Amino acid sequence: MPTLGHYLIVSGLLFTIGFAGVMLRRNIIIIFMSLELMLNAANLSLVAFSRYRVGANGLPNYNAQVFVFFIITVAAAEVAVGLAIIVAL
Repeated sequence: MPTLGHYLIVSGLLFTIGFAGVMLRRNIIIIFMSLELMLNAANLSLVAFSRYRVGANGLPNYNAQVFVFFIITVAAAEVAVGLAIIVAL
């Protein structure tokens, strides 16, 4: 079974790839995709931390997973607005 460290390593690699995409690419669509990759890497870290953190009652704490759901919703709206602005230009 993967440990918390495994999830954090994958999350760090995803974030690094996304950051490299933002810094090295000039195409605005690729930059948006790289930003989304970075955001999903942060989401993976949040879910991993909430999965491995045990609450006072001995059950996992799911607050971060609910927070990730809202982050994904806001990110979808951000992409829709960003792409609409790009198309309008």
